[in-house]
Amino acid sequence: MKRIFTLCVALCTLTMAFAQTDTTGNQNKPPADDTIRIGGMVIIRKAGSKGKDNDNKEYKITNRKGTKKSNLKTNWWIFDIGFSNYNDNTNYASIGAQAYAPGSNETWFELKDGKSRNVNVWIFMQKLNVAKNVVNLKYGLGLELNNYHYKRPIRYDANPPAIVNPPIVSLDGTVGRTYSKNKLAADYVTVPMMINFNFTPKRKNGFGFSAGISAGYLYSARNKTITSDEKKQKAKDDFGLEKWKLSYIGELSLGPIRFYGSYAFKNMYEKGLDMTPYNFGIRFSNW
Repeated sequence: MKRIFTLCVALCTLTMAFAQTDTTGNQNKPPADDTIRIGGMVIIRKAGSKGKDNDNKEYKITNRKGTKKSNLKTNWWIFDIGFSNYNDNTNYASIGAQAYAPGSNETWFELKDGKSRNVNVWIFMQKLNVAKNVVNLKYGLGLELNNYHYKRPIRYDANPPAIVNPPIVSLDGTVGRTYSKNKLAADYVTVPMMINFNFTPKRKNGFGFSAGISAGYLYSARNKTITSDEKKQKAKDDFGLEKWKLSYIGELSLGPIRFYGSYAFKNMYEKGLDMTPYNFGIRFSNW
């Protein structure tokens, strides 16, 4: 009986020792943080406190969507500054050319070097991610403004023939009429559509290119002349220009520097002349 009692006392003592060791281990184990998720927001409460009433808890609020890139980016108010020109393929001996501009030849529509300018104002452009932000669809809406400055003193008229007052040449070969300014302005509302390739999608100023087409509608055309004695004359009409302008377009991104270019599908005139316009220059854009 005495041996049984001694064995029971030993077992109880051993059990209490294990229980005390386990309790001590649980007290030394660092408590876990509490995490609460509400929609796209995560609230983390750091475990542990300095006071009796746990009034010094540390809270951290994060947004689970904060690091996710948007598939659609918008760039407002993009500006292009460059040059306007055209390839003149007109057959000036044809009936159509002489009906449009009587007495004309290949020198009539030569442009002043560096004077014919192109300015584009894009109200917005958007870039839609197609594949890992490397391949994107890029499109927008804006105004395409073209100014063609002529070397010769020709003038447009709203009534046929469209080109009147051809250069008056004296017997010694000098031109009798001179203009200090002589330009044709053709302005379009244009919608570009391009496939964009961005080879450095993680960089703000990346490297890549875009290619596609644009469709523009002629909303304004005018001819402005200023003679040598500062007499101004303006004429507003479409002057037989094509209402729609379809062009191949491209864009090259070299870090912070961007270039653009366009080349029309066809002739800018409905009849008479055969001139294919093109533009090129620098683009001021965020991407």
